Amino acid sequence: MNDVLDPLKNPVTYAIPFFLLTIVIELAALKWLDHDSAFEGRGVTGYDGKDARTSIFMGLGSLVSTLVFKIGAFVVYSAVFVYVAPFHLGMHTWWSWAVALAAVDLAYYFSHRFVHRVNVGWAAHQAHHSSEYMNFATALRQKWNPWFEFFFFLPLPFLGIAPWVIYVAFGFNLIFQFFVHTELVDKLWWPIELVFNTPSHHRVHHGSDPEYLDKNYAGILIVWDRLFGSFVAERQRPTYGLTKPVGTHNLLRLQYGDYAQIVRNVRAADRFRDKLGYLFGPPGWEPAGHRADPDLVPIRPALDAAGR
Repeated sequence: MNDVLDPLKNPVTYAIPFFLLTIVIELAALKWLDHDSAFEGRGVTGYDGKDARTSIFMGLGSLVSTLVFKIGAFVVYSAVFVYVAPFHLGMHTWWSWAVALAAVDLAYYFSHRFVHRVNVGWAAHQAHHSSEYMNFATALRQKWNPWFEFFFFLPLPFLGIAPWVIYVAFGFNLIFQFFVHTELVDKLWWPIELVFNTPSHHRVHHGSDPEYLDKNYAGILIVWDRLFGSFVAERQRPTYGLTKPVGTHNLLRLQYGDYAQIVRNVRAADRFRDKLGYLFGPPGWEPAGHRADPDLVPIRPALDAAGR
């Protein structure tokens, strides 16, 4: 357990200097390279000092919350792996690592989809989408409440994947995702776009445009979105951020503001099923015929019947 929780043995720790270097390179490219033609003359969002600092502080805070999550989850995952799993996957071959990486990526896909489709999950995840800028600093704008991932990764130790392998594979998954948060990389060679998550695909995911909402949940492999019907190709430059901008750089409000809204909505609801709807309905859910107080509703419109 000490090895798993040691930050010096976390692949993300080794990647931090490269994250910072990449941010510097992106800033230099935005300043000195001609990039306006990439999006039909409309340019890119670039960087805003306050926004970038907020993202970085949110990333630092997530290191603490993630450590707490890892400690609790590791105990349960280890018990399942040792006492319940019918077999153990040996990690001495390249294909076993390929299986582990793909399994973690699939679990991440469903976890990511859940937090976009269920209000109590979105309350945690929306912090990552609160920036109206798309750059490498935005990738560091991480949530402080990763608790729902526990349930989606729980099947992995049962399938024989050791907990330390899950954490290492997820670390590489996060590192990969850092590099898709940019507007300076246009669409890549089509076989890459077909199989992998790319900056083009992930720009769609951060768009608040109606046609882009709740699409492209991929971590590494975009094939999951193609298989499960959540893929949309980038057709025009997205409008980044939330459908109702929060208009603040306050870390606590960004991380916990939606939770407070859910609590107020639940307390104001008269019927038990309405209370459940505010918790487990899609973001923006309201009782039929209900005219909501704008200060109480979540900051995303509800999904329609087709799940859009």
